[in-house]
Amino acid sequence: MIYLILGIILFVLILGPQYWAKHILQKYSGHRDDIPGTGAELVKHLRKKFDMAYLKIEGTDMGDHYDPNDKAVRLSKDNMDKRSLTAITVAAHEFGHALQHAKNYKPLTTRTTMVRTAQKLERVGGFALLVLPLVAFTPAGARLAPALFLVVVLSMLVNTLVHFVTLPVEFDASFGRALPILREGQYINKNDYRAARRILTACALTYL
Repeated sequence: MIYLILGIILFVLILGPQYWAKHILQKYSGHRDDIPGTGAELVKHLRKKFDMAYLKIEGTDMGDHYDPNDKAVRLSKDNMDKRSLTAITVAAHEFGHALQHAKNYKPLTTRTTMVRTAQKLERVGGFALLVLPLVAFTPAGARLAPALFLVVVLSMLVNTLVHFVTLPVEFDASFGRALPILREGQYINKNDYRAARRILTACALTYL
């Protein structure tokens, strides 16, 4: 019974934040006539306001994100073209990352470097995981298996470390950049502040 309880707790800790984030983003995604513009329109406005003419605004099927290599804010179709609280809040969050980049926010630079390293290690770890069962039962493979297993574990640890570094970057984009922008620019009314904070928390937990 204790193992079942521990399994449930682990399941909730791992998947709970993701399900909650998706629920919050969906909850406030309905069209609102009182929202001043779409997510894309907000980013275009902020691009001009903060003198960041180089910033690209693109649609994506890969999830809302900021690409520091291409200097592009990429939004899903709904958040790009829709007038909803989710759309403009998510757009403000992703613009927050662009603002971090423009201000040389060191944790973002560190995360970007670590992500590149983690992606390379992930490919190596995936290959090692694929090869491990094939060589483990051969005479030579038995000696090689511990090293391959170590590579797999190392790739997982680096990915975990990247996520820990990512969290403060995400929360800064949400509450250090996006929320002040939304409040000071009066892009949302006061009655929406609490909901916006929940959306921004969901944005910060997306990669958890």
